[in-house]
Amino acid sequence: MLKKLLSLLIFTGWCITAYAQEFSCTVTVLHDKITGVDPQVFTALQHAISDIMNAHKWTTDDYQTTEKIDCKILINLVASKVNGDNDAYSGTISIQATRPVYNSTYNTPTINYEDRDVTFHFSQYTVLQFDDGNITGTDPMASNLTAILGFYAYLIVGLDYDSFAPEGGTVYLKKAQNVVNNAPEMGKTITGWKAVDGTHNRYWIIDQLLNTRFSDVRSYWYTMHREGLDSMYYKPEVARNKILAGLDKLNTVNRENPSSVLIQFFFNAKSDEILHLLASAPKTDRPKYITMLSAMDVANAAKYNSLR
Repeated sequence: MLKKLLSLLIFTGWCITAYAQEFSCTVTVLHDKITGVDPQVFTALQHAISDIMNAHKWTTDDYQTTEKIDCKILINLVASKVNGDNDAYSGTISIQATRPVYNSTYNTPTINYEDRDVTFHFSQYTVLQFDDGNITGTDPMASNLTAILGFYAYLIVGLDYDSFAPEGGTVYLKKAQNVVNNAPEMGKTITGWKAVDGTHNRYWIIDQLLNTRFSDVRSYWYTMHREGLDSMYYKPEVARNKILAGLDKLNTVNRENPSSVLIQFFFNAKSDEILHLLASAPKTDRPKYITMLSAMDVANAAKYNSLR
């Protein structure tokens, strides 16, 4: 596995014999807006999510401790007693993930995304379990939480592998798509899994990642990480130019697919990084990139334009 070989190079001299699961995941559950519920329920929820993310085996590969993918999950609960169920909650889930850059202490973000379609049932002594073959389970509201966690676990792994080898994460992105295709259903209560639920949800993220119309996004993802960031130590100017030149690919995808959730998903994680790289480029080289970036990442256009 290319990712594994690279990690061994990064940590040369470390003698690690123990193997572990894929994630080093920190979980936080905010519940300030929920009243009338024993706080121990939310402590249990936090522990349960941490357990499934860090203990479940998400891939077929053996990970050394130093190879674990760092990620953070923040669940912000905003309502309880959904549909009259005392143990049902709704809110948002924010996912952040990073991967190390070769020969540096820097971790580059791979995901920085907030999902607002979060509704689930959880009681204090629930043990969360995920099964690729039985995602819906017997209780849709209870299964929805594990389905959401499974989807993002596979998405994180898939994008991580994609950053080390061209389309290296396809098998795991397809597992994420399998979660979408077999997700729990419950009228209008459970959302985020279907095309009709909106244009910026889990369905569209994975659909676009695996759609050939967006293949240049994944190609650029590999270029940015393996051919760009991982080469910064030895050839910083060449690596920077490789990353900036590749923006043409994203710009073409954006023109052909305006308001794509995938382009926005990309810039949620990468805008600050690209801004920093652009700032290090000669001022005469910046305008063409600023124009492209402002069109693709409208929310940060003012930041890009400040570099003119």
